[in-house]
Amino acid sequence: MSQPPAPALSDLIFPQASKTLTTTLTSLKRTNLSISNRLQSIKHDADFVQRVAAAYQLPLVANERCGSWYIRPTDKRGGVYFKSTDGHFGQWSLNLRRLNLHLLEVTGSHGGCIIVDSTRRGKSMPDALSKTIPIWAATLNRHLFPEREQCHALKTPDSVISSSEHAQINDRLASFVRDLDKLALDVVNLRSRLNDRPLEVVWATPDSQSPFPAPTTSDSHLLVLCTASGRTSSVRSDSSYVQGAADDSESWACGLTAATFWAHQELLLAATEDELPDLIWGLTSSIGVHRPADAPVSIQSTNVSLSDNVTMERSMLNFDIVVSCSEKSSDTVASTLQSRYVHLPCVAGKAGGRQLRERLPKIRTLQTMLSPNSTILVSCDSGRDLAVGVALTIICLYSSLDAGVPERLDKDIIKQRLSWIMMSRPDAAPSRATLQSVNAFLLGPP
Repeated sequence: MSQPPAPALSDLIFPQASKTLTTTLTSLKRTNLSISNRLQSIKHDADFVQRVAAAYQLPLVANERCGSWYIRPTDKRGGVYFKSTDGHFGQWSLNLRRLNLHLLEVTGSHGGCIIVDSTRRGKSMPDALSKTIPIWAATLNRHLFPEREQCHALKTPDSVISSSEHAQINDRLASFVRDLDKLALDVVNLRSRLNDRPLEVVWATPDSQSPFPAPTTSDSHLLVLCTASGRTSSVRSDSSYVQGAADDSESWACGLTAATFWAHQELLLAATEDELPDLIWGLTSSIGVHRPADAPVSIQSTNVSLSDNVTMERSMLNFDIVVSCSEKSSDTVASTLQSRYVHLPCVAGKAGGRQLRERLPKIRTLQTMLSPNSTILVSCDSGRDLAVGVALTIICLYSSLDAGVPERLDKDIIKQRLSWIMMSRPDAAPSRATLQSVNAFLLGPP
């Protein structure tokens, strides 16, 4: 007599019960990632950051944008933009668009600093802290202090980076130094910012043993790479903790910013989950209505400045020529400046970056207006994307603001000019589409 077939998994679990289980698990996950849990976790992690600051007695710097949530605004001494993607396996690079050389100022003034970031997905630290910044520090040390071989070594955290990956990154450092050499940076000036002392990296995480790691030499500036969030299992046993809670705040914060959170933390942390959306709306709805005027940012070695379009309208009379990128021309600016106003019709974002390729030829009309002392203001909606591309184009064509024949252009010159902008405005973020449009206009088809 044959045996009946073994029951399938679907025979043992009722379909409706399976659906209920899935719904329950999804609901639990959403509950864990609630706004309330995120804010409580941010506060918890910020307390750890404070302990690190107290231990090292160094200023706190945020790796934007996530890191700002873990630092009280009164304690924040600056922001940097190191991308984790520049440290992803096999993609290790020195980002020439994100040189972050402004960090040398605060580092040299205080003997070092603490760079704060966090990560989710169960990792112990973000790639920005375990690889991107160590690559940056080792490359800068080799570039600025070529005679001091003792500070040239790449340092990565042994507990996170394998010896094989470390060796592969190390093999690329020489090419990163060559890329940096091509920018013709003012090495003497940069060394003076660091008081002629190289950089050294150490790491601090909630899993770190106490006391925190110390520098190996007193003849260096210490960069403490601080991961604010700990792995869920090692920080808190309850299910409400969210590792890397501040990450991707646009998707969960309902318009709340780090600055607003810290300004109203007691009120926000005391509110229930149901109360938070209306409370956040009330706190943020009036922000920006009376926006203070920002000052245009001057680009080093040039007479060109950057701003957003709102600031541009307030500052236009301080410049000889204004070039703006926006969907619609400003009637006010056009009537005031007349021919000294050049409008490049572009939408914001990547689509605008692509449109820029067709708009940039209009920049050549500036040649008849320029003199060696002409001041130019370039703007776009954010002041950080399209305006950067247009300013880069102007600087490359008329680097001395002389209407004569421009120097021969190549990719190295364009990168060098871009470094001037990035050092002057560290939060500049030109999209790939924007920079591709600039290269296509200046260099022609590849």
